[in-house]
Amino acid sequence: MNICVFLSAADLDERYTRPAREFAELLGKGGHTLVWGGSESGLMKVVADGVQAAGGRLVGVSVGFLAAKARKNADEMVIAADLAERKALLLAKADAVAILVGGTGTLDEATEILELKKHGKTGKPVVLLNTEGFYDGLRIQFQRMEDEGFLPVPLTDLVSFAEDPATALAYLEEHLGA
Repeated sequence: MNICVFLSAADLDERYTRPAREFAELLGKGGHTLVWGGSESGLMKVVADGVQAAGGRLVGVSVGFLAAKARKNADEMVIAADLAERKALLLAKADAVAILVGGTGTLDEATEILELKKHGKTGKPVVLLNTEGFYDGLRIQFQRMEDEGFLPVPLTDLVSFAEDPATALAYLEEHLGA
């Protein structure tokens, strides 16, 4: 299965890198392919290293202005013209999506896939790994959107929240029949 992982390229504390590394190792050991932003820095590097070390494949999609930071030894690397093309390529190459901790770029990617799901433009399973409660506030906001009628479909049809890496991967595998 090709699993797109949206996450930070920042260097982060062990409380975030440890679960990301664990998720990556599970992906690789499961024979899955990582589809990611292609960066050789921060949490993106941690995940790519973990998947590769555990025997998984790496498919990166970088963007022109970040191409210098792209991983050199990925199995495949595509350089997109801009961020919109990058997101489209990442999603096109993926069977499922996992969202790990990240900043505004990760949030942008996450909300795009959820918007596509809301409108029935994709049925790919999406799981949000809520490491250290990082996305608790977002979960509350999404629940409010559902409760107050802003979501035309149940929140559970858009995204699942997982508290640990094994649960996150199990959700994706279950929803793809892997």
